[in-house]
Amino acid sequence: MYNPQKIEKKWQRHWDKEEIYKAEDYSKKKKQYILLEFPYPSGKGLHVGHCRPYIALDIVARKKRMQNFNVLFPMGWDAFGLPTENYAIKTGVHPIIATKKNTNIFKKQQKSLGLSFDWTREINTTDPNYYKWTQWIFLQFFKKGLAYKKKIPINWCPSCRTGLANEEVINGRCERCGAKVIRKEKEQWILKITKYAERLIKDLDKVDFPERVKTLEKDWIGKSEGYEVSFKIKNQEEPIKVFTTRLDTIFGATYLVLSPEHPAIEKFESEISNFKSVERYIERTKMKLERERISESKEKTGIKLKGIKAINPITKQEIPVFIADYVLMNYGTGTIMAVPAHDERDFDFAKKYSLPIIEVIKPYSQKTKIVKRVPLVVSNKSFERYYEGEGTLINSGRFTGMESKRAKEKLFILLKKDKLASKKVHYKLRDWIFSRQHYWGEPMPLIFCENCADNIKKNKRKLNKGELLNPGWTTVSEKDLPLKLPKVKKYKPTKTGESPLSDIKSWVNTKCPICGGPAKRETDTMPNWAGSNWYYLRYCDPKNDKKLASSKLLKKWMTVDWYNGGMEHTTLHLLYSRFVYKFLWDIGAVPKSLGSEPYKKRTSHGMILGEGGIKMSKSKGNVINPNDVVNEYGADTLRIYEMFMGPFEEAIAWDSKGVKGARRFLDKVWNLQYKIGASKQNTEIKESLHKTIKKVSQDINKLKLNTAISCLMMFVNKMEKEEKISLKYYSTFLILLSSFAPHIGEEIWNKLGHKKSIFLKKWPKYNPKFIKEDISTLIVQVNGKVRGKINIETTLSVEQAKKIALDHLNIKRWLFQKKIKKVIFVKGKLINFVI
Repeated sequence: MYNPQKIEKKWQRHWDKEEIYKAEDYSKKKKQYILLEFPYPSGKGLHVGHCRPYIALDIVARKKRMQNFNVLFPMGWDAFGLPTENYAIKTGVHPIIATKKNTNIFKKQQKSLGLSFDWTREINTTDPNYYKWTQWIFLQFFKKGLAYKKKIPINWCPSCRTGLANEEVINGRCERCGAKVIRKEKEQWILKITKYAERLIKDLDKVDFPERVKTLEKDWIGKSEGYEVSFKIKNQEEPIKVFTTRLDTIFGATYLVLSPEHPAIEKFESEISNFKSVERYIERTKMKLERERISESKEKTGIKLKGIKAINPITKQEIPVFIADYVLMNYGTGTIMAVPAHDERDFDFAKKYSLPIIEVIKPYSQKTKIVKRVPLVVSNKSFERYYEGEGTLINSGRFTGMESKRAKEKLFILLKKDKLASKKVHYKLRDWIFSRQHYWGEPMPLIFCENCADNIKKNKRKLNKGELLNPGWTTVSEKDLPLKLPKVKKYKPTKTGESPLSDIKSWVNTKCPICGGPAKRETDTMPNWAGSNWYYLRYCDPKNDKKLASSKLLKKWMTVDWYNGGMEHTTLHLLYSRFVYKFLWDIGAVPKSLGSEPYKKRTSHGMILGEGGIKMSKSKGNVINPNDVVNEYGADTLRIYEMFMGPFEEAIAWDSKGVKGARRFLDKVWNLQYKIGASKQNTEIKESLHKTIKKVSQDINKLKLNTAISCLMMFVNKMEKEEKISLKYYSTFLILLSSFAPHIGEEIWNKLGHKKSIFLKKWPKYNPKFIKEDISTLIVQVNGKVRGKINIETTLSVEQAKKIALDHLNIKRWLFQKKIKKVIFVKGKLINFVI
């Protein structure tokens, strides 16, 4: 009888003892570096959602080893930051103790799943031997002038009492605790990620990432190519510069809008007759979150700068100037030329404040999809809609009748002659706020000296870029790293908004390494992203005390061949880690021969929802603990079920019946061993086995693990119908199964008399001559136009062919949000979707 509780612990101990999953630094085998995002070890332990990517990539790693690859499949802990600190505050357990306890829980759970991690490379971001190199990386940013301190309005979580990056604010709330975030001015350390904006976009062409991941990163970076145009201000010497991508609409610019933070407002103070009202508006705006200000659903607010007039450089007409919360200082020039007939936000604002609306773009043809098209009016009362696309210019003087693209260049040439325009590129991406006002993080290895700050101009010694950018600040000597986090009793955030480290005078007060005078340490700590943005490099050489990793071992293992992580980290960890890697590559900390990207391939997994498709949450009481499933049904059952439940990249609801079905399948596999006895197997079983080898091998490579298991199940059903089965065929099947269900595979393999582990066997290969499928190329059309070609079995029915075609990425694009009216099918040759 199959008893998973009896066999699973036995084999887990055996694998640990034999270290059969250990990656060999000096093996001559071809390497495969397979990586998972390492977890935050919270006190709650793993949930079944964590298990899904772990199991999937474990299957890939096992297969690669059996294909004679030298596989690096490591695991570690991203244990600094708010999750652990919040847990410690809630429970009263010190973060050091909480981290140790939580990592033990996570590790025990991971081992109970039979995951083939190389535990000899385990890392922890809170280990001083690890964060020594996180601090070293920050020092290089500082020395190269890519780290600076500045007082800025930041996102502030009043519950966590710390600053947050834009990426950590979700729908106006703290990503970690859910509290409503407010705006607060504070001095922060910032990294110049914007210096890498163009490379972060361009280098996406070098990697195998899903298109949705690439699109999210590109949208977040937000590259805009356009023009910087000078608008003269009446009675003022200095013009206001405006960034626009739509120079073709300048004849329709009927007012200017400045960001409330724009420095010109102070210069205009004496000319602005309603300056006190303007000041009050600015103060109210400061309290609003950036995302709240630019939200399309929010009502646009603003105030006119009375007494200030701008001059349209093309029409020479005077136009009013406003400030409005929907314009941000840190994007473009902090000013926009408002063209309400051709921009939604400007349109809404103009309607609200009764400003002129002039139509200057006509769609190319009547077939052009018109977004709220309108007739020409100057008064906005009858103007109810707008058009945002390009087209042919109207009401634009001698440029009338010209197409948008040509008009932009002609208008630019005209303005450039008078030195009123230049071409510019702007990015939506902001520099990365790197300070956190909490205890549980890497201490920043920086020291501030008031004396050096005062005498910086007289100082004859050579200053690095960081010191020039941040007068008075200097670095802790590299030989003194790590700067260890002091052990304290009080680690709760302070009411003043300063880090708890600021209260430890014996730690804060120190000597200036430059002049020897009194100085103070930086008391902010690094964000929880700091240690996770280079950890994949440390796995290559985790015990090195001289470098973050040796060049030889980095060349051996990097780049990461396959990296899986959550979609929610696309504009957080994934973007940050690409940036940090590029910087390390630039300064030679990473060998140039490796290229400028850390990951070759990226995949993302879908969430596991509660039964009925509801998101799992503690409050709903529908969280599934993997321990419960393992204890009742076994780890292999959990592994089989989670991989079988649906497409890996999609969100799938948990189903208890499905768990029982997975267990029944493994019972069948177990019982097949008692049927061994046939010296020869029939031709049908032989063909079925070779088809199974082919299908399972291909599906693992594509992470189509649900269909791979389905294929294994069908083969078992065929074997089950036989009176006797071949030992050879059953053994081959076990090798395929073992990557999915390692414990039962190893146990039966051992019972069949094999002394060496099943995982030391070679992955089977199929013989094409035993696969007699009639394959043909199916032409896929949409409205009669060819949109794809797919190789399929000629015998497939219309429904089967339809399902495969609809799963094709390119076909999905053409059918997105379209209604299929009719399907025309010619068996084995063509399928046409009429929409």
